[in-house]
Amino acid sequence: MQTMYDAEPIVDDTTISETAVDETKTEDLQMGDPVAVEEIVEEPSAELEDEPSADVVDDDVVVAKPKDNRNWFVVHTYSGYENKVKANLERRIHSMGMQDKIFRVLVPMEDEVEFKDGKRKITPKKVFPGYVLVEMTMDDQSWYVVRNTQGVTGFVGSPGPGEKPVPLQDKEVKTILKQMGIEAPKLKIDFRKGDRVKVTSGPFFDFTGVVDDIAPEKERLRALISIFGRETPVELEFFQVEKV
Repeated sequence: MQTMYDAEPIVDDTTISETAVDETKTEDLQMGDPVAVEEIVEEPSAELEDEPSADVVDDDVVVAKPKDNRNWFVVHTYSGYENKVKANLERRIHSMGMQDKIFRVLVPMEDEVEFKDGKRKITPKKVFPGYVLVEMTMDDQSWYVVRNTQGVTGFVGSPGPGEKPVPLQDKEVKTILKQMGIEAPKLKIDFRKGDRVKVTSGPFFDFTGVVDDIAPEKERLRALISIFGRETPVELEFFQVEKV
């Protein structure tokens, strides 16, 4: 049986009859061929793609894809399985040819800087444990692919059972993406004003004092250290001190 994929290349001025296309689809469906059905539902024939894709440049003119209504959605997962769900979904997107409907899958993360044992350490932390962000064009097909991915327990923001979810607002998306790397890593500060600290390096090594002020943006603090019987304010890097 000759399918639409075996047809001769289409000349630019040739018009395909809609009736002929419908008959081909009907014939494939009657054969009960699951591959043919999936191809009809998911991917239109390359020969029928007369419209340009998103951001295609033709004669220096950028043409936007007419029906690319992409938005960000929040997917709920089992806690601790966020990265596994991301990997599972990305495999399904590739195997099912959904790259034109599901674009990005993100586990919201941010870098946290902490000072421990006199060392500066950067640790990635999940911003929203148990949640994954998906950028997609929402329709029946993409909705089915995401919610039936192993580890996904559902979409956040669904109005009711069997109803499509509400996308995130642009402001929410910008805030989350900013947390994921546009701004400087979040600083975890273990020091408080009045804490007693010990100097672990530098010219005041082994001296002890009391925290008088903290400057997070500079990663420094001021401590009152007893030198020759007098309290002297000394500025120190976070990594130069530890709590006593």
